[in-house]
Amino acid sequence: MHISEGILSGPVLISGVALAAAGTAIGLKKLDYERIPRAAIFSAAFFVASLIHVPVGPSSVHLILNGIVGLILGWGAFPVILVALVLQAVFFQFGGITTLGVNTMIMALPAVFCYYLFGSLVRKRPRIALPAAFACGIFSVFFAGIMVGLALIFTEENFLKVSYLVVAAHIPVMIIEGFITAFCVAFLGKVQPDMLQR
Repeated sequence: MHISEGILSGPVLISGVALAAAGTAIGLKKLDYERIPRAAIFSAAFFVASLIHVPVGPSSVHLILNGIVGLILGWGAFPVILVALVLQAVFFQFGGITTLGVNTMIMALPAVFCYYLFGSLVRKRPRIALPAAFACGIFSVFFAGIMVGLALIFTEENFLKVSYLVVAAHIPVMIIEGFITAFCVAFLGKVQPDMLQR
């Protein structure tokens, strides 16, 4: 879901930088020192998962893993995703430097939303933890697609049809992300359940 350089308007880019900076500051404040290695692992997983992408219009279709990042790290998703996006922009020219703030918002804000929507269900309701994790994976990608659409529409109203295409193209990714998030929660619940606790 990287938006490439040269597509978004100046006000959208500036707003993205300001909001991403605020989210990253909150995330760094809430990220405990003992959780930094965990954050690094999730940043690396996000980096690798989103390297394989298929271009669709001004965006691309690829795994994001922002659902599981949000479930485990909450607001820590902002710095984690920002670091991975910086590395992707510098080394592989995915997205870009000017779109870094918007791309961070597109992927990190849905992760935080899903943390609040599904985090307590995954941690405190063992019977519905897996369906909640599946829903978290789906909705994290769905919300990210909506945010791509909003960024495009605020740039130019003619991007409305492209916004629909971006969301529609991510429907298979939503389902795959749902299964991956549920699998990760089930695996962590067995081998390291304290990772799911906050």
